[in-house]
Amino acid sequence: MSKFDFPPSIKSRPVYGTLEARQGAAHLMIADAEGAEAILDIATPELMAKTHIIYIPRATDFADKLRALTPAQFYEGPSYAAAVTRIQRVLQDASVGLQVYLAGTEGLMGQAQNEAMQAGIPHTAIQTEHRGSIARRMQCVHCKGITEDVEIDPFVCSHCGLNLFVRDHYSRRLAAYQGVCIDAEDPGNVPPSKGLYE
Repeated sequence: MSKFDFPPSIKSRPVYGTLEARQGAAHLMIADAEGAEAILDIATPELMAKTHIIYIPRATDFADKLRALTPAQFYEGPSYAAAVTRIQRVLQDASVGLQVYLAGTEGLMGQAQNEAMQAGIPHTAIQTEHRGSIARRMQCVHCKGITEDVEIDPFVCSHCGLNLFVRDHYSRRLAAYQGVCIDAEDPGNVPPSKGLYE
């Protein structure tokens, strides 16, 4: 199952919707992994004729299905880091009215939304739909290091080695959740890790 119903949380935590085709002269669709399914759900020949798809397969591969939609432009990249310069260029060259659609993991959507916001597109004008992994992109508030694809709570920071509590507090600027040392006042007193949302 590629959809997940996130439980209610604090206001800073992103809320995701369902992609809907909108009117526009140009469309940018960015997805990773199962996020491709959200694009496939709304694709029409008319929409695809004006669409640039940027896809990062990760552990799944919907690339052939996306190519079969015959979008105006299609890019398949090995990672977000490899695709980011292309995303920046598309946003830089965009004209007024570009429609932006993001689908897939929270890490991809957060980072791509950040790029779109830096290009002047308000976050409220960017459509998002979560599909696939519920792993989080986490920032350690102590060393400022980013750990990708965190699936357990607590977890060990990949940069400084602290045991971090996975918080729901989200930073749009960093496109990451915040992790705080769980045993700062009682070193070594760390509860067993469990999966997110367990």
